[in-house]
Amino acid sequence: MNCPSCGATMRPHGDALQCDYCRNVVVPDKSPDGVRLLAESPNQACPVCAIPLMHATLDQTGILACAKCRGIAVPMQAFEPLIDNARTRPTPAIAPSTEAPDLARRIPCPTCHRTMDAHFYAGGGRVVIDSCEQCLLIWLDFNELPRIAHAPDTLASCCF
Repeated sequence: MNCPSCGATMRPHGDALQCDYCRNVVVPDKSPDGVRLLAESPNQACPVCAIPLMHATLDQTGILACAKCRGIAVPMQAFEPLIDNARTRPTPAIAPSTEAPDLARRIPCPTCHRTMDAHFYAGGGRVVIDSCEQCLLIWLDFNELPRIAHAPDTLASCCF
């Protein structure tokens, strides 16, 4: 994005974009799912759509996001805090998944391009996530984060 004041290039700076020349700051709007798209990451492609990913933020955490399929790449160390933050928001209207989770899907890591491991998330939601242990990155398809965050606690419901 170019600066609306002077036309110079703007770069991600925290939860906003900052002009390299005049230091003007622009804060892009959040999407309905809370993701704030900042700037294209030309060297990292969406593993699903193969278009350039965007530098983005979610709850002030730096992530990569796809503007087309709305999938997100989350650093592993930020995954649990993002789930905790999602649990504090009202439960969104999430359509349950009608298809079987795809453990056979093979997608490339946006960073190293090796095949990511597809596996069930250890918590609730019956969600298959993709992860790259080398890059410490987790790929979540659209709506998987709220499905994980707002899944019923199956242990508590079966044991008490």
